[in-house]
Amino acid sequence: MRITGEPFGSVDGTDVTRWTLQRGTVRVRVLTYGGIVQSVVTPDRDGVPGETVLGFPDLTGYLKNPEPYFGALVGRYANRIGGASFALDGTTYRLARNGGPNCLHGGERGFDKHVWEAEEVTAGVRLTRVSPAGEEGFPGRLGVSVTYRLTEAGALRIGYRARTDAPTVVALTNHSYWRLGGAAHELRVAAARWTPTDATGVPTGEFAEVEGTEVDFRSLRPLSVPLDHNFVLDTSGSPAAELYAPDTGRTVTVGTTEPGLQVYANPELGGVALETQAFPDSPNRPDFPSTVLRPGEVYTSTTVYRFGTR
Repeated sequence: MRITGEPFGSVDGTDVTRWTLQRGTVRVRVLTYGGIVQSVVTPDRDGVPGETVLGFPDLTGYLKNPEPYFGALVGRYANRIGGASFALDGTTYRLARNGGPNCLHGGERGFDKHVWEAEEVTAGVRLTRVSPAGEEGFPGRLGVSVTYRLTEAGALRIGYRARTDAPTVVALTNHSYWRLGGAAHELRVAAARWTPTDATGVPTGEFAEVEGTEVDFRSLRPLSVPLDHNFVLDTSGSPAAELYAPDTGRTVTVGTTEPGLQVYANPELGGVALETQAFPDSPNRPDFPSTVLRPGEVYTSTTVYRFGTR
């Protein structure tokens, strides 16, 4: 296992570091700017290493093109909060409207647009940041740490932790777009239900069955249509999702502690985002799993990406 850090430019006078984690034939690169996973190199079925995520070769690319959220650490709240507001303990909080009428991925300057502190840890790197009370409209001073590790088996494990000094809502994720070979992928998602949305991308509150629909990916099948849906993950303990590229044989299997998975497949970008997450708009949906964090509690979440071939 090899861990190194190198300069990668600066943002508003603050230096950015690129951390490289290498174990065997798997290499992961993480930026302190936005917690971005810049690169994941894995071998194909013939043992030839190649890039598997979308990104830019330099910091300027990320600064000039923030909207795809390539590889980004998303927070304080991943996905959408409807109407860019929510009520908690009798108080209504107004958030930034950066996704139509909604708050998207934490607001206009979410976690993906800040430089984080970093320290080397066993088998990886830990990023930390304190989000001040009121940032993007969210209550509470939130201390966050995100740890990226390469396991002995060569899997990428991302662990999230957060504490607050006042009641708030928290939902974090990674927004990597996977491209395991050419543009053609096959997908499997361990979900019998999904959450339909309104025209602005906010869930209607319905839990719909996937059976007989174009979003039924319970068995591995070609991903042939654009997708931007939250799947309600089964609790059977099986992996949440698997993505496969027939031309290279590469696979990535996703395991998570989260209840949902946003699959975002945009043909114009050529990659597939598998965003493990709380359900969108949970702060406004008491029937959805709660995302409320209170003083004295610890927010934790873990997602593991396992790489293979067939």
